[in-house]
Amino acid sequence: MTALPVPHRVVARRQETGDTVTLRLEPVDAALPDFVPGQFAMVHCFGRGEIPVSVSSVRATGGLAHTIRSVGAVSAGLCAARVGDVVGIRGPYGTSWGLERARGRDVLVVAGGIGLAPLRPLILGALAEPAAYRRVNVLVGARTPAELIGRKEIESWATAYTGVTVDRPDADWHGDVGMVTQLLGRALFEPDATTAFVCGPEPMIRATARELAHRGVPRDRIRVSLERNMRCATGHCGHCQLGPVLVCRAGPVVDWDLAEPLLSVREL
Repeated sequence: MTALPVPHRVVARRQETGDTVTLRLEPVDAALPDFVPGQFAMVHCFGRGEIPVSVSSVRATGGLAHTIRSVGAVSAGLCAARVGDVVGIRGPYGTSWGLERARGRDVLVVAGGIGLAPLRPLILGALAEPAAYRRVNVLVGARTPAELIGRKEIESWATAYTGVTVDRPDADWHGDVGMVTQLLGRALFEPDATTAFVCGPEPMIRATARELAHRGVPRDRIRVSLERNMRCATGHCGHCQLGPVLVCRAGPVVDWDLAEPLLSVREL
């Protein structure tokens, strides 16, 4: 990892939703050390500052992709970036999803909203090695159809089961309506031989992980991503602290048996 932002050029930009874009980046000069799915970078918008963003794609060339929602000055500046613009990247930081722990087991991926983005490279990694995993299931939830990211790509994934649901449908929506946990009954997995990966809003993480544990998935086989209040990427500022845990250092991806007591603290 580096202390100073390393210049990366925007080589592609995809508008995911009204306030969310995916930027594909390539290093201007030397590449950073390899990122792995689940890790994050500090993404720098020159003149505004930097924010932590999980990787949504990792390329052999050293290139990265980040999916960013415009919610503040820095993220708005990054979302406004165009092809050819330069941003800064520091990293890699944090823990990985640990997909290798799921080899020989069923894989169950549950995403809420923009939480699908950090899970995307894990899904692609599992689908790239079909002989290494038993069955791959992907469950996706969003508040509205307009807030679903990667809709066309989701349809292309050759999984054992892929389900999508929304909380508030519009007139053109003909799919499932309700919480993403309602899709668990259709997924094809054997609980005690399953590794689950969960990312999304904290209420969704809590509900999903508790339901998976209730169904018999081992708690240390439920991996969740905690991204609350990360700021400096090293834990020195203390903004990422959840109980005794500094999420920048110990996370963002942890086992549910560690995360559950931490998520009993309500969102700030």
